[in-house]
Amino acid sequence: MRIAHAAAGIRWYIWRMDKMVRIIGGGLAGSEAALALAARGVRVELCEMRPEVPTAVHRSADMAELVCSNSLKSLNPETAAGMLKAELDMLGSHLMAVARASSIDAGGALAVDRALFAARVTALLEEHPLVSVVRTEVRELAAACEGCDALLIATGPLTSDALAADLQELTGREHLAFYDAAAPVVMADSIDADRVFRQSRYEGEPGQGDYLNCPFSKDDYERFIAALVDAERVVKRDFETRDLFQACQPIEEIARKGADAPRFGPMKPVGLTDPATGRRPWAAVQLRAEDAHGSCFNLVGFQTNLTFPEQRRVFRMIPGLEQAEFARYGVMHRNTYVDAPRVVLPSGRLAAELASRFSVPVYMAGQVSGTEGYCEAMRSGLHAAISIAAELRGIEAPALPPTTAFGALMAYATDPAVKDYQPMHVNFGIMVPLIERIKNKRERYAAYARRAEADLGAYRAELAAAGLLEERADAQR
Repeated sequence: MRIAHAAAGIRWYIWRMDKMVRIIGGGLAGSEAALALAARGVRVELCEMRPEVPTAVHRSADMAELVCSNSLKSLNPETAAGMLKAELDMLGSHLMAVARASSIDAGGALAVDRALFAARVTALLEEHPLVSVVRTEVRELAAACEGCDALLIATGPLTSDALAADLQELTGREHLAFYDAAAPVVMADSIDADRVFRQSRYEGEPGQGDYLNCPFSKDDYERFIAALVDAERVVKRDFETRDLFQACQPIEEIARKGADAPRFGPMKPVGLTDPATGRRPWAAVQLRAEDAHGSCFNLVGFQTNLTFPEQRRVFRMIPGLEQAEFARYGVMHRNTYVDAPRVVLPSGRLAAELASRFSVPVYMAGQVSGTEGYCEAMRSGLHAAISIAAELRGIEAPALPPTTAFGALMAYATDPAVKDYQPMHVNFGIMVPLIERIKNKRERYAAYARRAEADLGAYRAELAAAGLLEERADAQR
């Protein structure tokens, strides 16, 4: 019996080695998909345009570089973000394992040393015998289908102009776009330690925690907001809500909604006590370490469209940052994504009428496919890899339960009834309602998490029975 099983395993391995998938884009989704497919014995050609074609926000040629923030959000398993991490762990995500190994202190969130994280992912890809990294820009999808058994589009929000034009021609409708922004980063040794205090919101006393806090008095806050609203911007117009993805609103756009809007948003002081006064500050800017050494700090929630000189002038009005040296200024850039409900199927494959134009199966993953968020991109890449592996074997992949974090997101993102679609994070607002109504929010979220864990366990067992779950995932569980 053991000999028969071993022979069957060898035949399956040889069969898989004969298949090759081409992936366009070495971001989080593309990198996760490449490693997941290679772990299942499928050869991968991963095409990344950097450094041949740079972008406005990437700083290196490494794969899976995080450009907006180094935070992967909450670790609490009873939050939507925490549920997604548990899902990634259970299904054997390679990038989540790297993220945990590259983590730095961030309270109840998972934050990473972004340079270390990207370098480790790059090494995994370059050293894998079944992955071939090709540094080139892919400009046409039809040409990219040649010589492979399946194609995965995972170009992310910064899809090149040429490929974006090809996607637009393919979909036959105007590409949706919004503007996204990255927060500035300041050097740690330029922060005035006498003016800031360490404390994680709602956690412990001042002097403890993973965040530095810059406290504002009422007068300081009002002067800062006035300067912020009047500052010169790179894109010289007021943005309408439809132009901006809500989770990445520039801080100056938030201030334009009302002088107190930042104080109830990124600058909220709740859960903090300024040791200089013994009271809650009028407002506060939180700083989060960018790397394990704490050599520089990110201004949390301070995505911005201000010009570099204006960032230096205005952000130095923040208490404790009067002499701040900027390791990186905030930048704003255009994001590209398809109208997922009309372009992408729940498996990640292109809708039938679009897919018929290509010689091989074509899939999409990551933000270009209509999801938003770091962990969402990882999970999207893993989901596409499983779907592609199933199609190459000639079998049907198990259906993704809509009660899981990513299952709910994919159900929403691929629902034709959804109109005016914008990329979405996982959240409880799109979850399948519980059978029993639970009024208490904390108890309701905990119930969502328990249901998701049970349904994900059943889904995982189906993947294993179909031979679509890599052994590494079994070992992790």
